Amino acid sequence: MCKDLTCNIYIRLQMRYFLQLAYDGTNYRGWQRQKKPRNTVQEVIENILAKIFKKSITVFGCGRTDSGVHASQYVMHINLDEAPLFDLKFRLNKNLPTSISIFEIIEVTESQHCRYHAEARTYDYFIHLKNDPLLIRYSSFYEGLKLNFDLMKKSATLILGTKDFRPLCKQPDLYNNTLCYIKNCELFVDEEHGRLRFTITSNRFLRGMVRYCVFFLLEVGSGKMTLEEFEEVLNQNKTFTEKQPAHPNGLYLSKIEYPFLKLKDVDHLIRMLKVGLQ
Repeated sequence: MCKDLTCNIYIRLQMRYFLQLAYDGTNYRGWQRQKKPRNTVQEVIENILAKIFKKSITVFGCGRTDSGVHASQYVMHINLDEAPLFDLKFRLNKNLPTSISIFEIIEVTESQHCRYHAEARTYDYFIHLKNDPLLIRYSSFYEGLKLNFDLMKKSATLILGTKDFRPLCKQPDLYNNTLCYIKNCELFVDEEHGRLRFTITSNRFLRGMVRYCVFFLLEVGSGKMTLEEFEEVLNQNKTFTEKQPAHPNGLYLSKIEYPFLKLKDVDHLIRMLKVGLQ
């Protein structure tokens, strides 16, 4: 045993695990636990973990999602004093509601953080223009819109070239800066079936950002705003105070990327929703 207090010995105090999961956000008030019980995804998971381990376990999430927003790929992490002696994935899935599923549990180092070390996140937003009861929970229904899809695709290109997303943020003053580095931004259209998919990948997202992106795409597509006016909004040369976030139920956090980890591909609803929109 080294008696020298300066001796460089690394003692691991906790075990850290990344958990890949998905959830149907329809009946949840978003991801993050609130000061008062509000039926959030984080709160439900922490309550189940407390039941399993007989003590409080804090869950750290890779990001926030709003009320009614889904996640087809989400990553959270937990710290444990020691490795569980039982199948934690099985135990969680047995106790969690069917609206939340754990796909994978991966041991990582204590220095790896599910939120701060994610290098990219992808959101997908689905729209349908024809009433369909099988889509209504998982795609946003916009009835009676006649859309110019070419203008909407050009709007997506403008978003791709934008760096400062202050005009497309619900509460920009909460952030030190509103810069986001967009890696991909596209709109896919299935005209025959009246369905659209907007997809965007960035290093970070601001509050309400994706839903505001979709709002402006629909404004331009429906002729309520010109492409030039949207460009002025993005460049902060024009203020648009009447913006409203697009419906929450069409939005999915769909991919998380880490430089040190490749997450397992999972078959889920979003793969089916993408059919005809790739």
